[in-house]
Amino acid sequence: MDLIEPDLKFSPSGILTPQHWGLILAEGPDAGSFLQGQLTNDVLLLPVGQARFAGYCSAKGRLMASFVVLKLSAEKYLLACHQDLLQSTLKRLSMFVMRAKLKLTDVTAHYEMRGLLGNTADQACPALQSEVPWRAMQEGEGHFIKLHSAKNSGLTISRLLWLSLKDASSSLAFLGQSLPPATENEWQLAEVLAGISRVQTATSEAFVPQMLNYESVEGVSFKKGCYPGQEVVARSQFRGTLKRRAFIVACHSPMQVGQEVFSADDLDQSCGTVASVAEHDSTPNAEAAKWWGIVSMQINSASQVLHLGNPEGPELHLSALPYPLLEDI
Repeated sequence: MDLIEPDLKFSPSGILTPQHWGLILAEGPDAGSFLQGQLTNDVLLLPVGQARFAGYCSAKGRLMASFVVLKLSAEKYLLACHQDLLQSTLKRLSMFVMRAKLKLTDVTAHYEMRGLLGNTADQACPALQSEVPWRAMQEGEGHFIKLHSAKNSGLTISRLLWLSLKDASSSLAFLGQSLPPATENEWQLAEVLAGISRVQTATSEAFVPQMLNYESVEGVSFKKGCYPGQEVVARSQFRGTLKRRAFIVACHSPMQVGQEVFSADDLDQSCGTVASVAEHDSTPNAEAAKWWGIVSMQINSASQVLHLGNPEGPELHLSALPYPLLEDI
């Protein structure tokens, strides 16, 4: 089934402090090798000052968390994750440190974090405007990380994450600029329209990485060494066992992360789960869908009529992803 790009006329520009983001610092001589053995992506080959997307899986290959990883130095890595998973993830990672020479710390309170959208993002760091996602650029004590762009109505919306130590002179200079504000709803909607769902408490251990298309957005390396769940992830990719993918959906009724989705061809069993949700609070068209989300669901249900919550629930409408799936590349 051929899907079309979302038609929202959504073109935000501004800066905000994004909610629900937290930071873990991994620091020490063994920080890189430790993370290499825990995450789905290669961090040892990551150049200093650059970023990557990665998942953290259980032994069964299910995503327990996801990170934007920034390599500050050979012995220091920042991991940006969903705030509601930070403490449990930090505790679990710490269980496996054992004799490795590193320390894992919640440093959320020690850093400034901002999200930038649209023209504001392009003007704040012009050097990243034409770069590929996950590339990073350092300015003073701050780091800009290029996230996947959001797309709708033929528009491409740049997204940047900015991180910097609090009270650093370059941080204060950046924050002292007069930049237009963006809203949390705009940030969340842009994230949904970028087609990438970060793992949070309601979805932890619900999906293997490919069920959220992580391998198609540079979040999985199939060439690196072992990590928890690697065999399951590799088998899903190379033995044709993957039956679920992530899709962008729209709905006229409110959606919640973790809600089940049903298709017309099987009313007794759900075919998918809502992984991310955003509200389009400035739609000029009263008939346009107000709620948008990312649903991980059975591929063969994409051509069926879909309902939210129960077989008689509100109808969901699918839209095209802003990136090609790996199998299509």
